[in-house]
Amino acid sequence: MATIQTYPWDAADHLKTKEDIAAYLEAALKDGDPSLVVAALGDIARSQGMTHIARETGLGRESLYKSLSNRGNR
Repeated sequence: MATIQTYPWDAADHLKTKEDIAAYLEAALKDGDPSLVVAALGDIARSQGMTHIARETGLGRESLYKSLSNRGNR
């Protein structure tokens, strides 16, 4: 049996334009799964830079990471 080679892939690395971000978020919202929406928001925030998002929102970078992680704000 042949071994399948996989590579790391991060959606945040591919969200380059506002159109990319809008389409990605729209797809997550259409799915209707709240955990997918949170994951998409996290990917979008990381694509823009958490420090930038923290500065723009007035929230702490650490709290953003926690809130937008797949574990939620626990």
